[in-house]
Amino acid sequence: MRKLVFQVTLWCFAGLFFAAAETPARITVRANQPAHRVAPTLWGIFFEDINLSADGGLYAELLRNRSFEESDQPDHWTVVERGGAEASVAVTCERPWAADPARTRNLRNLRVTLTCVPPQGAAGVANHGYWGVPVKSGEIYDLSLAARCAPGFKGALTVQLETADGKVMARDAIKGLGADWKPFKATLHAQGTDREARLVITASQPGTFWLDMVSLFPRQTWKNRPNGLRPDLAEMLAELQPAFVRFPGGCWVEGDTMKEAYRWKETIGPLAERRTQWNIWQYWATHGLGYHEYLQLSRDLNAEPLFCINVGMSHKENVPLNRMEEFVQDALDAIEYANGPVSSTWGALRAKHGHPQPFNLKYLEIGNENGGRAYAERWPLFHRAIKARYPEIQLIANVWGGYPTNPMPDIIDEHYYDTPEFFMRQAARYDSYDRKGPKVFVGEYAVTRNTGQGNLRGAIGEAAFMTGLERNSDVVIMAAYAPLFVHVKHRRWNPDLINFDNSRAYGIPSYYVQQLFARNRGDVVLPTTVEAPLAEAPAPGGAVGVGTWLTQAEFKDLKVVRNGQTLFESDFSQGTKGWELLGGGDWKVQDGALRQSSARENVRAVVGDRAWTDYTYTLKARKLGGAEGFLILFNVADSREKAWWNLGGWGNTRHAIEMDGNTSDSVAGSIETGRWYDIRIETRGRNVKCFLDGRQIHDFTMPSSPWLFASATRDEAARELILKVVNAAPEPREVELSLAGMSSLKGSARLTVLTSDNPTDENSLDEPTKVSPRTASLPVSGPVFRHRFPGNSLTVLRLPEAR
Repeated sequence: MRKLVFQVTLWCFAGLFFAAAETPARITVRANQPAHRVAPTLWGIFFEDINLSADGGLYAELLRNRSFEESDQPDHWTVVERGGAEASVAVTCERPWAADPARTRNLRNLRVTLTCVPPQGAAGVANHGYWGVPVKSGEIYDLSLAARCAPGFKGALTVQLETADGKVMARDAIKGLGADWKPFKATLHAQGTDREARLVITASQPGTFWLDMVSLFPRQTWKNRPNGLRPDLAEMLAELQPAFVRFPGGCWVEGDTMKEAYRWKETIGPLAERRTQWNIWQYWATHGLGYHEYLQLSRDLNAEPLFCINVGMSHKENVPLNRMEEFVQDALDAIEYANGPVSSTWGALRAKHGHPQPFNLKYLEIGNENGGRAYAERWPLFHRAIKARYPEIQLIANVWGGYPTNPMPDIIDEHYYDTPEFFMRQAARYDSYDRKGPKVFVGEYAVTRNTGQGNLRGAIGEAAFMTGLERNSDVVIMAAYAPLFVHVKHRRWNPDLINFDNSRAYGIPSYYVQQLFARNRGDVVLPTTVEAPLAEAPAPGGAVGVGTWLTQAEFKDLKVVRNGQTLFESDFSQGTKGWELLGGGDWKVQDGALRQSSARENVRAVVGDRAWTDYTYTLKARKLGGAEGFLILFNVADSREKAWWNLGGWGNTRHAIEMDGNTSDSVAGSIETGRWYDIRIETRGRNVKCFLDGRQIHDFTMPSSPWLFASATRDEAARELILKVVNAAPEPREVELSLAGMSSLKGSARLTVLTSDNPTDENSLDEPTKVSPRTASLPVSGPVFRHRFPGNSLTVLRLPEAR
């Protein structure tokens, strides 16, 4: 550990000790020794259809279940009866409306029957959209639908936007229904405002009519495009100035099974002919935001489209190799749709859909988080076919237990989710990365633990990591936070960059980190050196436990001893009483041992006191079957955190300690089935020793952690030096800044700071900018000066160079 002269006062925060130094830390920027150019594609966005990010979110459709395809019941539609009128509804497949007679999708429609209608009565149906239809006074809303009626029905349909208590804010009529399906349109001019309104369609004559594809859009969409995007959410994307857009997923690309996998050809063309598909994130997707719209979004954002295509693999099954031709052809056709001339088959279809000019797709990712032998077998099928026809396309391979090397990918996609401190430790990850291999796309990353629903501390951890990505942008050429969006009433992942309800939105602090880095990217990296004392991690402690990963195992004779005192000794006479069982699994006591019989991942059982420290933990373990070995948990302070000795992990090939998001001291090793092993773990302060059958396997000491991070670039057009500084300490720190080679500066520096009073501060719908950047000017008298950086802060300085 490097040391400076410390004062007596110590601070402790987020698991790290910080000491106030009399001598300030130092950041040196060698402005006269420019290094590599910054990858122009470095900072982008990743759009996954998750958390109602498309339907109910960015896609501006205001109604839910518009095509009645979600089930055999009229989900999200309710019967409206007024003035004594009576009505019944049913989802049917009677004489489906088909813009294309050969259509095989979206065959359901809604039958509405009015059986009793007094003179002043009316009845019909209402749709509340996604927790209310947001209506704003003065705005125009466009309704479209298909309808037909039974013989004898002669009435018009009244369409209204109403408040929850029935106040009418807009009204129009649809006339001319007949025995055959016809499309209709109506225009609704809002005379009131209500975030929780509904669309109501009624008739005042008895009889039966049928509805299909009932769609309501605000006239004002982003860029005023039909079938367009919600303006406030799209504008928040534009304000990030993304260099690329990766779409549409994510796990959404894979699906649980191949039946639920994303197939782009089912997402283009007339809306009524697109597939309504169950989303792995627990809702129905209309694909109104389809492949074409994703390409258009990228173009409108002035960003490179990056399409992630299914590789013939899902979470639970894979396409046989002898049937992979269809999936390879899908990839070739996707490229032709995006880039092909209008004389080509798919280019002509793109032109028919309103975009004769090519979208210039350059990046194609083959699969999402796929790996192993199955991926290695399928990767070359795509690579060879695509490179033979489109050698200019940059192909991206997944890194999931390694990446394929035959053929070698152009780019590899690495994903990281963990604690703020994990990301701080990873800031130097790419400093010594192999420059001769593929380029790196950090396709998904975010602080997902110890960050609430997205707090300042999480954002600071990500900012520290991003300084390392920027410094190494000769090899890391793309990076994107994940996920991008969440509807606050359908949160299936946490945290998410942009949170919204049906009319409001806000960015979490991480949103502003992404914005600050993208808007201040610069053109050339300037070598930067940080000199600062390391923050020493405190001695850990916690409970103990056992677990499995894709394996069945049993455990017995568990004992925890400290200084000769027995803290715990297993007694299974009362079964699993006193144990915390996590991750599901099938736990039971059998023959005096705790047995786990499920083949699930990450199954754990925890016991003991979170305050235990400096103990020796012994037990016996036996693998009963499965793919790996077992997990021996220790220092468990938070049951959501990894804190274990992984024996026979990674396909039963390695032993390693996994703590706080780190895999440490990994060595070759495997676990035999049916054999009892003697296991001992000794924890002393920040050190842990692990023994297997009396032989020491690990002797590991938790490392110290940095708190100061920086990267610097030059904006050639503005002739400015851009310096990004992250102070991850809890208190303000004075830092000496030395700009070597800048003999003179022009005027004051512009200073933009992201911080807040408390590291756990978050933004919300009611306080959307509680944690957001503040700007100021900073007088600079020369190339060496000192500045006091707030605790838990990201600071961007733009220093004008003398011309």
